[in-house]
Amino acid sequence: MSNFRWTERIDPFAVLAFTVPLTIYLLTLAPSVTFFDSGEFLTAIFSLGTAHSPGYPLFVNYAKPFTYLPFGSIAFRVNFATAVSAAAACYGVYLIVCHLLAGEELDANARQSEIYKKIIALCAATSFAFSARLWLQSNHDKPYPLIAFLSAMVFYLLLLWRDRYRQGEEHSAYIYLGAFLCGLAFGAHQTIVLLLPSYAVLILTMNWRLIWRIKEFILALFFGVLGFAVHLHLPVRAMQNPLLNWGDSKTLTQFLWNLLRRGYPSEKPVRDLSLLWDQINAFNIPYEFTWVGLVLVLIGVFAFLKKRWDEILAYLIGILFFLLVIAGYFNTPLDMIFLTEEFFTPLYLLSAVLIGLGLFALVQNALALFPSSIVSTLPVKTAVALLLLAFPATVCALHYVENDQHENYIAYDYASNTLRSLPQGAILFTWGDSGAFPLWYLQGVEKMREDLDLPHTPHLVFNWYLDTFPQLFRHSMLRSIPLESQAPENALQLVIVEQYDRKPVFVDFSTRYSIQFPDYRLLQRGICYQLIRGKGEELYPDLTVWDNYILRGISGEMFFRDLDTGKAILIYANSHLESGETLLRMRQLGQGVAELRAAERIAPQMQMQVAQILSGYGIR
Repeated sequence: MSNFRWTERIDPFAVLAFTVPLTIYLLTLAPSVTFFDSGEFLTAIFSLGTAHSPGYPLFVNYAKPFTYLPFGSIAFRVNFATAVSAAAACYGVYLIVCHLLAGEELDANARQSEIYKKIIALCAATSFAFSARLWLQSNHDKPYPLIAFLSAMVFYLLLLWRDRYRQGEEHSAYIYLGAFLCGLAFGAHQTIVLLLPSYAVLILTMNWRLIWRIKEFILALFFGVLGFAVHLHLPVRAMQNPLLNWGDSKTLTQFLWNLLRRGYPSEKPVRDLSLLWDQINAFNIPYEFTWVGLVLVLIGVFAFLKKRWDEILAYLIGILFFLLVIAGYFNTPLDMIFLTEEFFTPLYLLSAVLIGLGLFALVQNALALFPSSIVSTLPVKTAVALLLLAFPATVCALHYVENDQHENYIAYDYASNTLRSLPQGAILFTWGDSGAFPLWYLQGVEKMREDLDLPHTPHLVFNWYLDTFPQLFRHSMLRSIPLESQAPENALQLVIVEQYDRKPVFVDFSTRYSIQFPDYRLLQRGICYQLIRGKGEELYPDLTVWDNYILRGISGEMFFRDLDTGKAILIYANSHLESGETLLRMRQLGQGVAELRAAERIAPQMQMQVAQILSGYGIR
């Protein structure tokens, strides 16, 4: 034991494959709630509830233990959980590359060759870590890094099974464990189904007759169903009425409604070649890894096509099925394609594996050009290592700024500013998910403004949602009409009539510009609007709420921008613009100009619009 060296038991490169990505993720981690599904996921995780269909029970239960960490907000702790799962996915790349390169030689010195291969595997892992898609998912609450990690583990288990099978040993436990993980992964995201053909290729290319082994197939199916049983979380927790109970899966009908995503009906757009190309281009290796990365993928494919043709076939089959379903069957509208980009994360993981194989082929051919006496010198070994690490370092540098969210308080401030706009006991109707979900988090998790009611308009046509507001909707007229035939805006108009005499009624910016309110005047209070019954003179906007707002990051000091972050900033600007125009019409020129200038400062692209408004009132 006195001669024990830790490097003989612990692979330092494997440690780096996990810790380097995790360190960078923590440096760029969002400190609180963000837009899109963030606030909803956070509320579901905090309450061990159910997120939007299909519920994401594995992600909810994976992240829940992190909420007990003794630092940061609940949102930060869940974001940390996502960073850990993303780093684990990078470690999965390292494992797979090391396994595929086992038996390959780069140098006459076997130990030196092993070090080279580990460095290459580390480069592949960190290349995946710094790809635009995984990085964007790693620094706030997302289930996709978890699905990437599980898909990597299943791939690795099948590689282990194949090795044993070649040796004449049938270790079916690897397949059973892989089937269990596939069923479990379904609780993180349903796209795991699209990898099943790839996994089948890895099995059947060893011996196609395995397809007739009915007993083993039934056992694998059993373990898959056992993993899928994580979905029992939905009905079990629904019985407890958690804070967020999407779909209320107490009955089999509601469970299937949730699981099969029946709450998301959509009309398919008419597809032309341009739309098809945009849909296919959602899977974009050059964007994720640069064009050099694509070249390395191709080198890896051609260099190992003979030795690893079945693994490469599995990768190509995966691409085919992902594109057939996501681009072909889904036929996503142009403005929603960005949502499908995240689904391809497991394919980017396998692409990073091929990048590792491509790097190995390049180094192997480069070292063959020099005598072994030169190759074994320290300067050459150092130069090779630096050249290898230059690729992931470049990918990191290219994507760092666009994924740095460590100062991203936009969603948190937008939601808290919304709450500051409302008087005691008010009701606020929201329209867009990104305007509603951060409010759910602030009120439900951080316990802000629990005196308010915050119903989400698109959900007013679901009985399970009305059940979450018993005081508002227990005796509502919505209970006596067939909701499935109602449009959300019609349900909203009915609820407004019911609530108007009970409490101040407000709508958010998105609702104000999505629905007409012909029987009401709108009193603007910052980014919210109070409905005032009847017709009459235009109402003077309440400017005092602006003094209570916190506006971190909207003036350009924060580099990170996504679609909804940009929209939130424009909502601030447009709200100032609207109040400025109202004041000018009321001949309050000084205050009107000040409001327009505030809009201009927030969104400099509005300068021309502001100038046109001012010129219309004879103001230069």
